[in-house]
Amino acid sequence: MKFRTEMKFRHSLLAKYLLIIVIAVMIWPIIMVSSLAVYSVPRMFTGIPTENNIYANSGTIQTMWHNEAEKLNGADAETIDKQLKSLKQRYPLASMFWVDGTGATKLMLPEQTALPRQWTAADSIQFMKASTDGDPFTVVAFIGEKPEQGFMTIQVARSLMKPVRFEQSDSRILIAIILSILAFFLFASWMFFYKIRKRLVHLQEAMTETDDTGIPEAVSVHKQDEIGQLERAFNHMIDELTSGRQREKEEEHLRKQLIANLSHDIRTPLTTIRGHAYSLHKEPLTDKGKASLELIDLKIDDLARLIENLMSYTLLSAGKYPLELKETDVIRLLRTSVASWYPVFEKEGIAADVSLPDHAVYWQVDPQWFSRILDNIFQNIVRHAKTGRYVGVRIEQAEEGSAVVIQDKGPGIESQSADKGAGIGLSIVSLMAREMNLNWEIVSTVHGTSMYISPKILNKI
Repeated sequence: MKFRTEMKFRHSLLAKYLLIIVIAVMIWPIIMVSSLAVYSVPRMFTGIPTENNIYANSGTIQTMWHNEAEKLNGADAETIDKQLKSLKQRYPLASMFWVDGTGATKLMLPEQTALPRQWTAADSIQFMKASTDGDPFTVVAFIGEKPEQGFMTIQVARSLMKPVRFEQSDSRILIAIILSILAFFLFASWMFFYKIRKRLVHLQEAMTETDDTGIPEAVSVHKQDEIGQLERAFNHMIDELTSGRQREKEEEHLRKQLIANLSHDIRTPLTTIRGHAYSLHKEPLTDKGKASLELIDLKIDDLARLIENLMSYTLLSAGKYPLELKETDVIRLLRTSVASWYPVFEKEGIAADVSLPDHAVYWQVDPQWFSRILDNIFQNIVRHAKTGRYVGVRIEQAEEGSAVVIQDKGPGIESQSADKGAGIGLSIVSLMAREMNLNWEIVSTVHGTSMYISPKILNKI
């Protein structure tokens, strides 16, 4: 079954990251234009308080002063004082005074001790000469534009007339704002990929951690993006594995039950056949009949061993074969097993080469299981390797301990044979060796096969 789900583009990771890029592309020009505007527009338009803008243009001050002087044409001293005080409020950092037609200094805002109280022609000339292009910037205008009414003067310090600029602290604030926005987008990108990595690592951990059944647990799916789809596919795979494992257990149970039932059902007619074959031995038969009867006996024995192996394999797979580990002399077991098989070897023309030490070698094994292992190996040699006419049994010493070696000179396990079965006998050997914590290794070539059995712990000799 093919698992496939549709995902909308707006839920994808690509759409989310494109959104971050689009926001960055749209906001960055706004930041640059705003920065340029902040540096180019006077502070009076930026909302930053400033007092210096009214003094910046000398021409404006000069025109304003002459206009105010012209308005005072024919005004009395009180009116002139009042007007100067009003202008002082508009230009609080400027200095102002006026002199009447007789040369007497009148109102001074603020008071200036350096000014003469009574002006002469020489004082006026000296004042005008010192004020030309000097500091402070000075504007002198005749009241009513007539010299006989006197003159009025305004002075502004040159430092107040410098072009408007930001203070150093303003630049640092602007730079900090730009850097903060850059940091925000870097952080947003980092968080985007960090969350992706975190979810992938979580999925990786879920794939590697398994429960008692050997199947990983399902993960929670919270989002609809690509990783969410991957998580859904992973959960679907878990469901399929769980279902498959359940079906496998059911099939395994049915298989074992079938083997057990077949073994039981076959044994009854097999016993009957064996009984009738035994009866035929007492009857007068031709040589051909006797040969056929011997073949029947041989195949009955093979079938009985096959049934026994099937039952044993089923019980071993289910963990129901009784196992009792204890200190056992494997040399004695080897001698006993070889002795029981010696007539069979002699009948098949197989030379038995037994080289075993005189002392005992103790392993932690089940004697019946170990004997069953030896029987299955010898049976396998008789059935498939008797053409080599040899079987060797010996003990080899290694750094980790001793090992039982059973060798033949047959055509090898990979060769084809008319008598070759399903390999249940060697499968039983492998299962029994594993349950008894024994190493089991086969080295097979066209010149023969060597089987090594050794404990996984140091031997006790």
